[in-house]
Formats: sequence, C-alpha cells, structure tokens
Amino acid sequence: MIDLQLMALLLTPLMGGLLLAAFGSRSWAAELNSLMSFGTFIAAVVLTMRVIDSGPQVAFNEQFFIDQFNVFLVALTAFVAFTTSLFSRPYMRIEQHHGKLTTQMLHLYYSMYQLFTLAMLVALTSNNMGIIWVAMEAATLTTVLLVSLYRTPASIEAAWKYFILCGVGIALALFGTILLYFAAERVLGEGGTALLWTHLNQVKGSLEPTVLKLAFVFLLVGYGTKIGLVPLHSWLPDAHAEGPTPVSAVLSGLLLNVALCAVMRCKVLVDGALGTHLAGNLMMGFGLLSVVVAALFLSRQKDIKRMFAYSSIEHMGLVTFAFGMGGPVATFAAMLHMTVHSLTKSAIFFAVGHAVQKSGTQQMENIRGMMQVSPTVGWGLMLGTLAILGMPPFGVFASEFLIITTAMHDYPWATPILLIALGIAFAAIFGKVQPIVFGETTARRLPHQPALIPVFAHLLLVLILGLYMPPYLADWYRQAAALLGG
Repeated sequence: MIDLQLMALLLTPLMGGLLLAAFGSRSWAAELNSLMSFGTFIAAVVLTMRVIDSGPQVAFNEQFFIDQFNVFLVALTAFVAFTTSLFSRPYMRIEQHHGKLTTQMLHLYYSMYQLFTLAMLVALTSNNMGIIWVAMEAATLTTVLLVSLYRTPASIEAAWKYFILCGVGIALALFGTILLYFAAERVLGEGGTALLWTHLNQVKGSLEPTVLKLAFVFLLVGYGTKIGLVPLHSWLPDAHAEGPTPVSAVLSGLLLNVALCAVMRCKVLVDGALGTHLAGNLMMGFGLLSVVVAALFLSRQKDIKRMFAYSSIEHMGLVTFAFGMGGPVATFAAMLHMTVHSLTKSAIFFAVGHAVQKSGTQQMENIRGMMQVSPTVGWGLMLGTLAILGMPPFGVFASEFLIITTAMHDYPWATPILLIALGIAFAAIFGKVQPIVFGETTARRLPHQPALIPVFAHLLLVLILGLYMPPYLADWYRQAAALLGG
C-alpha cells in the first residue's frame, strides 16, 4: 500500500510536468498546474496519515523511506506548492498583460514548476543518499530556468550566479556522499545498500569516525549552499530579486527546507559515529553567522524582494542553529520554525508580488500606500511582516521563544548575539515595510483580481500554531525530534 501511495505522490507532479510540457501554451495551463498541484497535495495527505498511523515505512525495495521527519516536510512542501500554484494563476497573467512574459515563457514556467516539485519530493523521500544528491541537482537545474524566466540581463546574471555557486556546492556534496560510501562499504560491503540511509543508521556506530568527520564537512558546505548559509549565500538574494515572485515563494519556503533535511540525515549518522557534538557545533557556527550577517545586511536593502531574501537567510540560520543545539526542545522548535517560516515567508512573497505589480517597481522607496490601493494586499503584507518578525501571537514567536530559551539554558554565550541580531532585523524590516503599507501612493489598479486567499490562509495557520498546538501535531513533532536524536 505504501508503494502505491508514494507512487501517487511522485507520479502526479511528473505527469503534470509532462502534460504542461505538451499543453503549457494553452489558455487553461494555469488551471492544469493548480489541479496537478492539488493532486500532489492530496497524495501527500494520504501518505502522511499512513505514516502517522503505522510509523516509518520503506518502499520500492528500500529505495524510499518515509518517517515522521520527512513526511512532515512532504506535507508542507505539497501544501505550499499548491497554494503557490493558486497564486501563480492571476500573477503570471498580470505579468503577461504587462508584457514581461510571453506564452512560450509561461509554457516553460508551468512545466518546470511541476518538475521542481517532483525533484523536491524525491529528495525528501529517497532512502538513497546518492539519489538525494541527484534530486537536489535536478531541483537546481529546474530553478535555474525559472529564475531566468524574464530573460532580462539581470535575471540571466542571477541565474548564472545561482547555477555556478550551487553547482560548486552540489559538487562538494557529491564528494561528501562519496566519502560516506567509502566509510559504509567497509561495514556494509559493496553495492547499493551502502548508501541506503536506513542501513547506514543501523551501523552508524561502526563507521570510521575520521572519514565521517570529513564527509560531514563537505556535505554541510555543499548542501549549506542550497540552504543559503553564510558565507555561501550570495546567490539567494539575486535569485529572489530577479525571478518571478512565485519562484521566490517556493525557493524560500520549500527548497531551503529540503536541503536542510539532507544535512540533518547526515548529522544523525555523524553523531552516532563520533559520539561527540562536532556536527552540532559546526551547524551552530554556520547558523549563528548566518543570523548575524543577514540581520546586518537587511538595513542596507532597497529592493523589497532582496530584503525578504535576506530574512530567509536569517531564519534558516536560526533553524540550523537550533538543530545544531540538539535535544528534544531545540529540535521540536526547529521543526516548528521550519513550518511557520515556510508558511509566513511564502505569504509575504504573495503579498509582495502584488504590491510590486501595482507599483511597477521593486524599489521600496517607490512602493507606497498599499492600504489605500488594495487594503487586502496592505493587510497581508503588514500581518505577514509582523508574523515573520516574531510578534505574538503568531507561531514564529513561539518557535523563536523556544529556541532562545534553550540557548539561554545550554549555550548562554549565544543568547545576546541572537537577541541583538533579531532586534536589528526587526528594526530594519519594520521600518521599511511601514511606509510601504501606510504611505501616500500613486499605484495603479491591476488588470486581473489578485489571489489573496493563499496569503490569509497561510497567515491564519501561523496564527493558529501560535495560539494552539493541536495535540496530534505536537506528538508528530516530538516523534520526529526523537528520530533526529532530540
């Protein structure tokens, strides 16, 4: 049964990509894209219910593995991919109306969108560390085409920068995967099983510690490039600023989580092999550096999408730091923060996309008075900003509170650094967003009604998670934390 459910999850975006490659130029391509994304979401819900009821599962001769950790990311990925596809319908049509996109560009966008979703789901569900690497490379290639969609000099430059930096990163991750196989074959023997994570996890105490140390460094740096950890982050603001806004939403809300999932799988193995906190210390170092650098860069941004791209770097640094601390509370908080960040940041990009279309620019000094032109866009942007800045009662406050209190208890030296960085980020973002929402404006009305249901649906979920954590969801996070050694 699990094989059929997983097949439905993976074949739906694959079929969507093939159908949209054939019919992506038709007038109903946007509706087909949303329909296939909805099918993927339903398949993810069914698979999630199965894993919650029956526990971790392997499928297709152990090539795929689903447990409470990755199935939670599968459900999150499918949901945000679906809501982003709904947002894409009017957004991309407005871009076409403004002459920024042609029918051929939309054809490419819809087909690549489905294949990008497929690549992320394969990376999340694969049990084979080599296939995870291949899926991450496929996700890179599809998003390169999406970032360069506008075919402007700036978008092509951003796509090349993304391709080259992430190509170097993924090459380093490949070397780390080879080292992991080198350590595993001495215990498990030659063959495909030496790269299966479930087999590696069973014998992690017997793996050569020195090789595992070196492998984790390469894997952390390699996949850390995809996460956007400082100093490997420079592609991310450019890709967000120059690509279509729906691509910014899925890059920031989904792809960074997928890369972090791969790092966490490796961390579990290294912790078991070394019996020390080396992997956690490395993650804490990269995470803390990312939070501080991103906070300092936020105040210098003039492009609204670049500003929220640096916000993504800050929050992924915070999640990486939390996972590095380890323990049940920090790991629980990290997964909660991954959830609320994905929902909030994608909602912000939805609102930002329509604000940019109304103003005709991404320069914040020229975007003013959204509350006058479109109160729903204005409220969506303001509420999303308050949520991502950690204001109560939104869920980001709950997850950041847990992370900071854990740091106070276990690593008190890091607490003032985190608090100062978060304070700088708060002042920078709020100070720039407030005139965008409430200032005087000359913005124009849009030719198509914007899709704002996804914005408020995401923010409502984040609000609920801040006020009330459903018991089954809390148990789910606790089980996933236990699987990660928390």
